[in-house]
Amino acid sequence: MQANPRLCVIALCVLTCARAHAQDIPLHPEAGVGYYRFPTVSGNTVVFTAEGDLWRVPLTGGLAQRLTTHAGEETRASISPDGKTVAFSATYEGPTEAYTMPLDGGPPTRRTYDGSGARVIGWTPDGKLMYATSAPEGSLCSKYSTLPTIQLQLVDLSSSMRTAVPLAQAADGAYAPDGTLYFTRFDWQGSHTKRYRGGTAQSIWRYATSGVEATPVTSTYLGTSKSPMVFGGRLYFASDRTSAASEDSKPGVMNIWSSKLDGTDLRRHTDHTMYDVQNPSQNGGRIVYENGGDIWTIPLDVGGRPGAPQRLRRLLLAGDITSEIEYVAEEEEYFGPCVVVRGPRTRESQILAALFGEDWPDAASDDLGEN
Repeated sequence: MQANPRLCVIALCVLTCARAHAQDIPLHPEAGVGYYRFPTVSGNTVVFTAEGDLWRVPLTGGLAQRLTTHAGEETRASISPDGKTVAFSATYEGPTEAYTMPLDGGPPTRRTYDGSGARVIGWTPDGKLMYATSAPEGSLCSKYSTLPTIQLQLVDLSSSMRTAVPLAQAADGAYAPDGTLYFTRFDWQGSHTKRYRGGTAQSIWRYATSGVEATPVTSTYLGTSKSPMVFGGRLYFASDRTSAASEDSKPGVMNIWSSKLDGTDLRRHTDHTMYDVQNPSQNGGRIVYENGGDIWTIPLDVGGRPGAPQRLRRLLLAGDITSEIEYVAEEEEYFGPCVVVRGPRTRESQILAALFGEDWPDAASDDLGEN
């Protein structure tokens, strides 16, 4: 195999930068070494996305077990209320659709055929799968126009029957035990503007099954309030507010907040100052969320009140590139002979492997071969 000289130059530049800055990157002693997203929890089990696949790991952290291996990406996992099934969005057959599989492993079952990005949201108290779609059944407008029309749908897994949540706009939501839905009308507003306060900022609404119309819960705050979760008579959500005042003039980093179900009695439960809280979810009295690529948890009933947030400790993927390995680089005329590397991978070689594939030798060991 003939190596590309340009790639070699790029690799050497990356190696130089990595070697120069490797010692400057702060790593928490309990942090993992990967990038973990979309966590969900049930009992003592956390399921999350890494490397495009689903993994499961105990709440105590440690070595994670891979649940899926398909070339398509699996994201937005959500474990059912009975703890037996995990639903997720995947690109197995082209468009993103909703699938389910046993939490203990097994073949996935396709649950949607929208062809327009079915995004798993969660579950109803009676075990129906809830997902968001821009292509609700019978709505040609939302399928073929660019209007921001996203709606929630419910799927009965036993019959595959689908029912639309009777809301014209709903992108995310969670049900209270009494059947009241707490939801956000708008999806992510489409830009990467931090502390967005424009007209499509996400805000939480409430819709009771016996009600005539939905009513706002967090509309007095002009910034973002999203990802509603309900437990113990309180509404938990992610928000970039910095105080409980309705006129917060200094929006900050996204953190976990809670209020009474009517939006009063605001309380802050996390204090992240660098990275936003991302993709929080709640099940069985525990919140899990992503922050800076790590997974954090909050127990919501410790002596009758929420406990302190904790990071999953030393989370590693089975077969992680940072583990003890032995591999052989391809024989390439440009680099010279084969190279065998044994032992832990260095930070520099991890970067090269991420950029150019696992066949790159460990550049930090000065075994690049003959020039």
